Amino acid sequence: MVKEFNLLISAVGGQGGLTLSRVIASAAVKIGLKVRVGETLGMSQRGGAVISFVRMGEDVYSPLIPEGETDVLIGMEPIEALRAAKYVGPKTVAIVNTRPIKPVPVNLGLEEYPPIEKVIELLSKLSGKVINFDAYEIAKHAGSTRVVNSVMLGAIVALKVLPIPRETILETLLENVPKGTEKINEAAFKLGEDKIKED
Repeated sequence: MVKEFNLLISAVGGQGGLTLSRVIASAAVKIGLKVRVGETLGMSQRGGAVISFVRMGEDVYSPLIPEGETDVLIGMEPIEALRAAKYVGPKTVAIVNTRPIKPVPVNLGLEEYPPIEKVIELLSKLSGKVINFDAYEIAKHAGSTRVVNSVMLGAIVALKVLPIPRETILETLLENVPKGTEKINEAAFKLGEDKIKED
């Protein structure tokens, strides 16, 4: 029996972070886990920050993860992963997409986007393990850059850190993607798995 498992998804609006949280939560419910989901939205329709909390297990009563208690962090965008740092701790496994989505102030030249290596270095100091790769490029190989979230899901499943069977997660993913995109999402999921198995 799972007592407490905390997963945090940090993304930019439009990356599919909310879909990802709902897929994982629905898969957890399918196998009988108690689940709490919380979402903190910025201007999500306009590329703002989106944080999703997915908590599952017998000892979970609040949707918000206590600071430092995240088991798995899925960082869909590097800086957004770093923004979630207060929830990260020594037990955290972080998986980070290294493809940046630069905010408006950076594009206007008002601010600088830090080097990805620096972001990963900082996350590595805070968490137990950090795995990083360009999920955007992998999604492109699957056939669409809109399936980055499925790439990330496949990768986290391949790490075997979620308390949910692979087949349940894949089945739930395919039930929740738009009709007609099942094949491309499954391809992206499997490429995400392959990436972890190769490394």
